Amino acid sequence: MSDSEWFDDHIVTERSRAWAATMDGHEADEVRTAHQDSSARIAPRRALLREEREAELDASLVFGATRPRGSGTRSREEAPDPVRTCFERDRDRILHGSAFRRLSGKTQVFIFPTDHQRTRMTHALEVAQVARSIAQALRLNIALAEAIALGHDCGHGPGGHASEDALSPFIDEGYDHAVWGADVVLAPLNLCTETLDGIRNHSWSRPAPRTPEGEVVSWADRIAYVCHDFEDAVYTGLVRPSDLPPIVQEVCGTSRSSQLNSFIVAMVTATASTGVISMTDQTAKALAEFRRWNYENIYLRPASVSQALAVHRLLQALVEHYATTPHDLPDGADLAPKSPEAFRLAVGYVGGMTDRFACETAVTKIGWSRSDLPQGIGVVRL
Repeated sequence: MSDSEWFDDHIVTERSRAWAATMDGHEADEVRTAHQDSSARIAPRRALLREEREAELDASLVFGATRPRGSGTRSREEAPDPVRTCFERDRDRILHGSAFRRLSGKTQVFIFPTDHQRTRMTHALEVAQVARSIAQALRLNIALAEAIALGHDCGHGPGGHASEDALSPFIDEGYDHAVWGADVVLAPLNLCTETLDGIRNHSWSRPAPRTPEGEVVSWADRIAYVCHDFEDAVYTGLVRPSDLPPIVQEVCGTSRSSQLNSFIVAMVTATASTGVISMTDQTAKALAEFRRWNYENIYLRPASVSQALAVHRLLQALVEHYATTPHDLPDGADLAPKSPEAFRLAVGYVGGMTDRFACETAVTKIGWSRSDLPQGIGVVRL
């Protein structure tokens, strides 16, 4: 039996033949449908174009919400999209960008997460969901909130927040994932200034974003990670729901769904009544205590500190290697070894790595033993 005959008999099944037969779709009144028996119908009418959608948004958004205008304010001028608003284009560009895709391989809390633990990407998606819920209830610009939320962590290096301490010494301004993400990683996407401002300033230690949507994402980020980092730690067996402080259990419960609901409702309630992007006092105190408890019992536990130190050593070794041999870097052939330009390019390259690629590179490029690499944590179900 030839290879092609074996392939036809074993691989090209009736199901695969049926799937391949739909290559062109199905003809229906001079158009094509996806399904042969398609029956879904809407009233034929002229499509709603961007200018009309902008006008509708003007009427539906609350005073103070960010209005889209044409192509938006960008560092490089470009023609507006005929259908999408400027912030919808930003959201789509981030979603399809390589920096966002690589978030699936970057640490949220647990290095080399299991299938049920968060990555930096699933974190960004959950932040977008929280931000959308809040923005929609408050009649803010949902697309802008989503764009900021999806892009807010694109500047993170491998290994979580340990990467910031590891990479900071090599560049004059230091490595802040929020600033680096907006000004370096996402700059090629030519995003609107409002989107970049929200990403650059989403951390509470930064200046406040200029838009209410940006401030919503600042809250949504904290709400999302406090809740899901705790859930991951419970799944891993590090803590129990009953370990939470009394104020957290009393105000928002012990499950992620009840916690998210409590924090979102408290934000909508406080903001709608005051006009300030805020949270009701008692629930905000519960959120602060929740975060403090996570720091003590999850983020600063001995295993986390050991992992952070291992990440620190790994990333610094990689930067030193690439700055010493910049010809190994994309676009680094003309740089002098150990020059400021070589270090900056090395920081950008290493900061963009996924956890696994950074570890594999340490083994293949600089001869590290696998036992020297950051180690994941086994799952212990309670």
